[in-house]
This record gives sequence, structure tokens and C-alpha cells, in this order.
Amino acid sequence: MIILVAGAAGPAGQAVVRRFTDKGHTVIAVDKSGADGTLAVDLLDFDAVRKLARDIEAEHGRVDGIVHLVGGWRGSKTFAETRLEDWDLLHDLLVRTLQHVTLAFEPLLKASERGRFAIVSAKAAERPTQGNAAYGTAKAASEAWTLAFADALEGTGATANILVVKALVNEAMREAAPERKFPGFTDVDDLAGAIDGLWDTDANGTRLDLTRE
Repeated sequence: MIILVAGAAGPAGQAVVRRFTDKGHTVIAVDKSGADGTLAVDLLDFDAVRKLARDIEAEHGRVDGIVHLVGGWRGSKTFAETRLEDWDLLHDLLVRTLQHVTLAFEPLLKASERGRFAIVSAKAAERPTQGNAAYGTAKAASEAWTLAFADALEGTGATANILVVKALVNEAMREAAPERKFPGFTDVDDLAGAIDGLWDTDANGTRLDLTRE
């Protein structure tokens, strides 16, 4: 398969890239930083995203999977201390990049017989705390956009789904804080496995809760 991973330089992105590469698929790893051998593309630049789509179409003709892992977090102790500058940042990271990728790549995903699109959302979208107002709202907006995208894909063989976590954990985090238990956190390798499992179902427009209690 041809798999595009956006936000590929982070721990979750690396786990997803590793999962699909190990299975012999062609992985196009994209990250604004260009770190760890990723393709440097600024997903806030719509022209750059559309050029990426044209280049992939010219080489492969389709995309079988898109994993959108661009993220970030900003928060505060209280609602009154919320900084709207944080909202601006989170809107760009969590919503605008998602909009650019889905709008540019919809035709390529539909060109696959079983295209799969996935984002990672957070429990904060369901029950945001006062200090998570900007973050929870941005996540909720990204979920709504993805569900609209799922509706656009209905009947094409392609799907779009939402994977929900409390937070993610990786081996480096455990090594840095061996005394922590990380309750409810989802390991990045388990996340990668859940994404891989999307090809085993035709479910479209669903929210899959990966919270580990």
C-alpha cells in the first residue's frame, strides 16, 4: 500500500511509519521539521500540500492510507487564564492542517479500492476541563471535520475514522519517569496497531476509544 503519515517525526508518527514499513508498504513520511528522514512539507501551506498530492499522484496514482498525526497542546490552570494566542496555534495545528490534507488528498484516497484516513483525537473533546478550553475545542473541531470527510467518502470504499486517546506514551517517556504508571495512556505502538486494523473493517465515521484503564 501507499501510506502517507503526516506529523511523522514525533513518537506516534515514528511508530506508525515503523509499523507499515515493517509490513513492506511504501510509507511517505511528512513532517514540517524534515527530521529523521521525513519529507519537509509545511501543511499550513495549502499550495505545498496540493503540490505534494500532485507529486504522489504522478508517482503512485493513489493513496491507500493517510494518518494525520499533526498535533500539539496548550493549556492553562483556569478558564480565565486561557490565552487566545494558544487557540490560534491549536487551530492551525489541529484544524487547518487537517483541512488542507483532506481537501488536497480526497481524490487520491477515493482512487484506492480501500483507502483509509485516520486522526487521533482526545477525551478532552468530549469533556473539556476549564484549562483545556482551547485544546478541547480544537480537537472537537477536528473531529467534526473528519466526520464530514467520512460522509464525503461514504460508498466509495474509502473511510475516515477517529481514534480517541487520553494521551499517548512511548518508551522514552517511561524511561524518563520509571515511577509513573501513565494510567489511561495509550502506547504509540498500540496506536499504530489500531490504525493498521482499520483495513480489517468497513466502519466509516466512527470514534474508536483506545483509552487504557
